[in-house]
Amino acid sequence: MCGSDAAGTPAGVAAGVPERPARRRTSAQVVIGANYGDEGKGLITDYLAALAGGDAVVIRFNSSAQAGHTVVTPDGRRHVFHHVGAGTLAGASTLLSRFFVAHPMLLGEELAALEGLGVRPDIHVDPRARVATPYDVMLNQLAEEARGDAPHGSCGIGFNEAVERSLRPKFVLTVADLADRGATAMRLRAVRDVWVPRRLAVLGLAPPDDMRGDLLRGDALIARWLQDAEAFVDATRCVEPGEKPPGRVIFEGAQGLLLDQDGPDFPHVTRSKTGLSNVVRLAQEMEIETLDVTYVSRTYLTRHGAGPLRYEMPRAPAGVCDPTNVPNRYQGPLRFGRLDIDALAARIRADLAFRAGGIGASAGLALTCLDQTPEGALCNLDGGTGPLSPEALDRALSYRSAPPLRLVSTGPCRTAVRRWR
Repeated sequence: MCGSDAAGTPAGVAAGVPERPARRRTSAQVVIGANYGDEGKGLITDYLAALAGGDAVVIRFNSSAQAGHTVVTPDGRRHVFHHVGAGTLAGASTLLSRFFVAHPMLLGEELAALEGLGVRPDIHVDPRARVATPYDVMLNQLAEEARGDAPHGSCGIGFNEAVERSLRPKFVLTVADLADRGATAMRLRAVRDVWVPRRLAVLGLAPPDDMRGDLLRGDALIARWLQDAEAFVDATRCVEPGEKPPGRVIFEGAQGLLLDQDGPDFPHVTRSKTGLSNVVRLAQEMEIETLDVTYVSRTYLTRHGAGPLRYEMPRAPAGVCDPTNVPNRYQGPLRFGRLDIDALAARIRADLAFRAGGIGASAGLALTCLDQTPEGALCNLDGGTGPLSPEALDRALSYRSAPPLRLVSTGPCRTAVRRWR
């Protein structure tokens, strides 16, 4: 008998010794914005978490609390996720990875909002994750205000400044450091007394002479932030570095491929990797072998903040309503444009090319906001403009060797999401 001895024992296995089961390949899902952010990543993350039936963990693999991922539940609850994973209302836990910048003063605000919805999220955090301070926020806002009519497009919460400061070992602050209140206070004073003056000089800025100057010189801000830091420690649980959490893993990205730190629109980009780069590194640490990637795009292009926007439209498409992306002091109003299908396909192909260490990947596109443009995606294609039906978009993607259309959405709730193929 092929593969067995006369007694029926599989070849190569000693009698009485059970055959070792084949190692199960581990996989994870990934949600990535295909454009400038605001594509519907919260909706798709919530949808995938709901499919997991509560057995999911959402891993924030980049950025910080400047994310604004809107989720509307079937029972009508609505929340814009900034710090916590967007699968929370579907029962998922959250893991803040080492590539995430924790923001204690903003997490407290989000937890209060979720408590108002009757939700207490389960949040885990990698102790290596860096931490933003109120001084990063202050520097960020002062720098953006000084740019006048030539802003970078920052949302003003200090992300870039936190990353810049964290490059200096004397001033870096991690989640692990927060366990020691005294050491944290000393580091924070060093940031205030040494780093801030140095950074203001590099930026060509004078110390503020308004209320922020009083906060900068006094200890009240430090005392308040230490309370926020203690609340952050109480609300989260540190995991072992590189530990793979239980449950189905969903990597949730923030911003989009066009805002990647290495993108061509510098300085109008974010200070993080928005595509697969960080995901692959985390997957290697967690021994995840395959990734199922969903790139997300609205049926039109949006950009919140300064910077190039190809095929920009003078106004929002008729029927578009966006209560999340309201005008603000640092980013202004939401801007709109037509999708460039050739460019969309090219950047998805380029991102998928970033795989290493034996990590496999499959991918597809999720198209959201079809309820707002029921005639199809507002596109620029082959020199012409006009709506493109999902069927035509799927064919166009295939022709350009891009991943196929996978999901479509006709509303803001997970019940409006359906599989295309």
